[in-house]
Amino acid sequence: MRRLGQLAERTPAGRERYVDLLRALAITMVVAGHWGVTVIGRDQAGRPTGHSALADLPWAYPLTWLAQVMPVFFLVGGYANAASLTRHRARGGDAAGWLLDRSARLIRPTSALLLVLTVAAGLGRLRGTDPTHLRTVIWFATIPLWFLVAYLLVVALTPPMYALHRRYGLAVPLALVALVALGDLGRLTGPATLADGNYLFGWLAVHQLGFAWYDARTPATGPPSEPSGPSGTAPPDRAGTAAPHPPSGSDRRGVRRRRLPTSRPTALALLAGGLAALILLTVVGPWPVAMLNVPGERLDNASPPSLALLALAAAQLGLILLLRAPARRWLRRPRPWRVVIAVNLVVLTVFLWHLTAAVLLIGLLDAVGLLPTPRVGSAAWWGWRVPWLLLLAVVLAVLVAVFGPIESRSARHRTGRRGGRGGRVRTALTVAGYAAVIGGLLVNSTTPKDAPEPLGTPVPALVAYLAGAGVLRLLRSGWGSRG
Repeated sequence: MRRLGQLAERTPAGRERYVDLLRALAITMVVAGHWGVTVIGRDQAGRPTGHSALADLPWAYPLTWLAQVMPVFFLVGGYANAASLTRHRARGGDAAGWLLDRSARLIRPTSALLLVLTVAAGLGRLRGTDPTHLRTVIWFATIPLWFLVAYLLVVALTPPMYALHRRYGLAVPLALVALVALGDLGRLTGPATLADGNYLFGWLAVHQLGFAWYDARTPATGPPSEPSGPSGTAPPDRAGTAAPHPPSGSDRRGVRRRRLPTSRPTALALLAGGLAALILLTVVGPWPVAMLNVPGERLDNASPPSLALLALAAAQLGLILLLRAPARRWLRRPRPWRVVIAVNLVVLTVFLWHLTAAVLLIGLLDAVGLLPTPRVGSAAWWGWRVPWLLLLAVVLAVLVAVFGPIESRSARHRTGRRGGRGGRVRTALTVAGYAAVIGGLLVNSTTPKDAPEPLGTPVPALVAYLAGAGVLRLLRSGWGSRG
């Protein structure tokens, strides 16, 4: 508590605390949503299994418009990445150094999860556990890693994409939305492979809006310091001030403007327009109403992102802008701000481990013969929601207490400016390291959950990930910075 008080007291006056609040709320809602819709059953062998309850609760589909908050995370990620990249370059740093800073804050906590799960799976295999069952358990625990594939990719692309934003402004996300529309057309009429690019284009479009929001900051708030959390920024005690913003008259007009319009009429237009488009696409059009994955649905709005999800993102942006002023006033109070700081210090740890907490709780309750498996929608199932969520919160709190310090220490990392002839080599190795990490996580995410994997995680995925993480770790230590 003393450290939280110190961090709160050191918060710069120009810090955009609202961004930190949105990140904390988004991850909290993701965790609660995953836990809340989990259904526990048993397979033919009597072993516990889990799946989503949404397929059995069609009346809840519109509620997913509130539960789907990943666009919010990419929005605030774009804001924070633009702020930290601007500040890093103002200190004389380069893009490679910035990416290495991000790798510390994103990859260290992820490495801890993968290594612990791999060791656990290896011990299970030594005890004779079926490799297919091991893969199923690890697949469920590593579901959060699909998000990191997309997020690490947009982080790696931040330097060139921010340069495009500075040149073409809001035309960039509009072009990305058009590409998403083309991908959706492929899903509806063929070929379906046209939609593969939406995994990148959809999240990039929302991330670019975060750039525009950052550039829209006003002299009244001052240049914001770096928001904390896994978006790759420092906690309040280490945050500085971003580079000065150009005068308001230097922005362009039309779709090439760099600054996101943040007035109340604009916010209302985004909210109303986004909701209207969402209703047209999902009620009148062919897109599903549910914004989360529903087994059996022909289309999935989130994987890959669809036009309907981007319409939801526009409505969410409008609501965010409308609530910004009262939220800022509330966050000036010491207690709410300390809570936001506390969550952001371990926000990635909470996200990464929340399904592992579910695996551990299910295993423990099953071992002692107290695991209930009520039918979805029954009174027993609804009655089990509250104790289920409370028990999961306790297990997750223990995991965060153990592994959270890895993330909080990583947030303090700073890669100094590297010069000399090794700059190009270091940049190439940084890109290669990111590519290996992303590739490893992608292979794990796309490997079927019933594949026989003795270590739970596919060995090629594990090797690629650890090789990339190792290269990035060496580069952060200064290796490769000389010619």
